[in-house]
Amino acid sequence: MAKNKGVAPRLAEALAIILGTEEIPLRLRAWDGSEAGPVNAPVIEFRSRRGLRRMLWSPNQLGLSRAYVAGDIDDDGDLFESFSVLSSVGKFAEVKAFRPPTLSERWRLLRTAIRVGALGLPIAPPPEEMDVSKAGRLHSKKRDSAAVSHHYDVGNDFYRLVLGPSMVYSCAVWEDEDTGLDAAQEAKLDLVCRKLGLKEGMRVLDVGCGWGSFALHAARNYGVDVVGITLSKEQAALARKRAADVGLSDRTEIRVQDYRDIDDGPFDAISSIGMAEHVGKEQIGNYAAKLNSLLRPGGRLLNHAISWNAGEMPPDPDSFIPRYVFPDGEMLSLTVMLGALESAGLEVLDVEALRRHYSLTLRAWVHNLEENWDEAVRLTSEGRARVWRLYMASSALGFERGLNGVNQILVQRPGGEEPPLRRNF
Repeated sequence: MAKNKGVAPRLAEALAIILGTEEIPLRLRAWDGSEAGPVNAPVIEFRSRRGLRRMLWSPNQLGLSRAYVAGDIDDDGDLFESFSVLSSVGKFAEVKAFRPPTLSERWRLLRTAIRVGALGLPIAPPPEEMDVSKAGRLHSKKRDSAAVSHHYDVGNDFYRLVLGPSMVYSCAVWEDEDTGLDAAQEAKLDLVCRKLGLKEGMRVLDVGCGWGSFALHAARNYGVDVVGITLSKEQAALARKRAADVGLSDRTEIRVQDYRDIDDGPFDAISSIGMAEHVGKEQIGNYAAKLNSLLRPGGRLLNHAISWNAGEMPPDPDSFIPRYVFPDGEMLSLTVMLGALESAGLEVLDVEALRRHYSLTLRAWVHNLEENWDEAVRLTSEGRARVWRLYMASSALGFERGLNGVNQILVQRPGGEEPPLRRNF
């Protein structure tokens, strides 16, 4: 069949309607072998009619994501290039709520579906999708636990493939682009220790401790005792094993516990690395107040969190990230986060922006995943591996475009020893 005939031109028309643009700078390859679009453009392949049907029933980011996760559509090997082009046109380029198709556009989509044989009943979402609203009230302890379990309890071996030996799941700190992921993560852990002013004999709380990497680094290199908390049973089990393997079980205590239930303060210092994104705007004031109450006077808190840099936009529970990656997660602006910490009575000592560092980190994780693709699929599922590939690649581009940031905010509870006049980190 000739390349410029067949199903592909119709697919191009449909995708242009969904994206809200006249033309799309992508080359589409259809299930019948036909192609349409610029010859040298990145290729998106529709493997079956199911891909278009999913997008007809959900003509937005969620429909496109479902089609990709299910394997109904695919890129031609460079997801960064394909997604960069896709996110730069039409509705996907707009930093606001996705506008649904008009009635006229819906009729055009319907006619296209009939012509290519894609009309039919809605298809069940891929099993990797989660509707966390069934777990109870927003940011209740039960629902937060379910959301964290969905994201983190997918297998420690899978995370090890993606994150590498460091097992650190947050933005690294890169000296330059050639630093390497493991060295950059080691640098980040040590930077947090220095900002907190850790000294031998201190008692430290690590909120959202993950697989224990910060706790182990702080205990081993600074002689502190660390209490790490997580809502993930799989994370806690591996963190405890890692501590035992290196002889640090006596200096690290790993708990499966909600931060709201901690009642054995005070702590000399608190680290919260990549955890505040799970708290939500409505609860962020209570989060700051709780951590303040757990600090001794003069104690420091380091809050490391992703921020939303693109202005006011209400969370969309029916988009890719909430359904597949971070249910109920909210990226707050730096202004909101600073306001919550200051309103809780904490004094801001330092703010450091690491936006460009996170893009490098995410690209390194994507590389690890792609290098170990078959094993990642074996450990979880092809759909789960696709979720992570799409999530990390699109997130890297979001940081590069400046839509997202990541900030380390260092604060101190007043009443103790004054901090040095010069920064000591």
